[in-house]
Amino acid sequence: MVPSVLIVDDEKHTREGLQQALAENFDVTVAANADEAFNLLDSQPYDVVLTDLRMPGKSGLKVIDKALSLPQRPAVLMMTAYGNIETAVEAMKRGAVDFLTKPVNIERLEVLIQRALKTRTLEVEVRQLHERLDEKFNFEGIIGGSGALRGVIERVRLVAPSRATILVEGESGTGKELIAQAIHQVSPRARGAFVAVHCAALSENLLESELFGHERGAFTGATERRVGRFESADGGTLFLDEIGEISASTQVKLLRFLETKAIERVGGSKPLELDVRLVAATNRDLEAMVRQGRFREDLFFRLNVIRIRMPPLRERPDDIPLLLAHFIRQFSGENGVPALAVEPGALRTLQRYHWPGNIRELRNFCENAVVLRRGGSISEYDLEPRFRGEPAAPSPAAASPLALGPAPEVSTPLPPTASLSVEANEKRLLREALLKARGNRTRAAELLGLSRRTLHRKLAQWPELDVID
Repeated sequence: MVPSVLIVDDEKHTREGLQQALAENFDVTVAANADEAFNLLDSQPYDVVLTDLRMPGKSGLKVIDKALSLPQRPAVLMMTAYGNIETAVEAMKRGAVDFLTKPVNIERLEVLIQRALKTRTLEVEVRQLHERLDEKFNFEGIIGGSGALRGVIERVRLVAPSRATILVEGESGTGKELIAQAIHQVSPRARGAFVAVHCAALSENLLESELFGHERGAFTGATERRVGRFESADGGTLFLDEIGEISASTQVKLLRFLETKAIERVGGSKPLELDVRLVAATNRDLEAMVRQGRFREDLFFRLNVIRIRMPPLRERPDDIPLLLAHFIRQFSGENGVPALAVEPGALRTLQRYHWPGNIRELRNFCENAVVLRRGGSISEYDLEPRFRGEPAAPSPAAASPLALGPAPEVSTPLPPTASLSVEANEKRLLREALLKARGNRTRAAELLGLSRRTLHRKLAQWPELDVID
């Protein structure tokens, strides 16, 4: 991929002259002042920033500070006609890798840019190495040890070293992007970029520009050439989430890339050959969409070289304790509070729950539990009715002749398949009362219209319902 350079200089002839001189070997963008440079730095990453020192308004030192505060830090070079030792020292203290005086020697500038690019590459590699050493999870951030998940991980290990395109399928919230990241991290492309695009979040025109980039003047508002996500992922992995949402025209361009390994920027005509590994994901049934004429069959076959299915959380109940422990520890640390314990009754209930939102829903549950904590643990009585398969707001029902006593507050209608035995219904009502009373026996006895002694006798008869005040 062609390295990108941002030139910041208030002198028009200087910045345009440098742009022309460097255009053959670099993707060059120019800015007339610090504020314009700030906007460009916020809109896309650059490999190198070359900035003048003295400019109206904010100085070049502010540009250095801004550039080096970004998540993807560019290498920065300072230039000025007022060069002196103090200025050079200050620029280097701010993080500039080198210093030039005007008029700029183009050959020396190109040498310094190449040197700066090597320095930046080494910094990125060191940072990525530290991030990998800090991983605390089982496999590239994937938590769990169930049979269903182990099958996915084994498939990832097998396919990651290849160049094959991969299609990850699964319900929303199952961790498809995490699997794509794992494929990248254990592949030979791990030193390259992992670039993610959520296709459903962008309109058709924006998505094409985002993916393939555009040339200056390609459409209204395209004042500069833009490097797309494909080019940014050159040598690495491009992850396209919700691939089933892309338009017919984008499908054609994506198919062309898979067939030729080349793209054209929007408004351009020159093919750009790229080395990009494509991982796509969807929560839709692409085969059904093909039959309905909503997704190209040839593109589907190109994407569906290797298929990985992410199991929903309801198929991974053995992983729920590990996920709960991880997210509770994470949110407790973020909020500066001790980690909550999950009591056995609550854990059993959460493992039986359907989790329609999958891991995303479980994560939100953990954050909610930590923020709204009432004590040091999560009990069954802290869980919302939906986790127990009950209506969110049970409607009162008339007292049943099979009930222990008058208890309209906690009685709910029997489902069609419910047992009509006295014992089964007594246990049901006892459980409802204890849950409503959050384990308080005295309060449960009052709700049921029983004496505390009678309640104790019933709990001794059915110890599985027993709780402690």
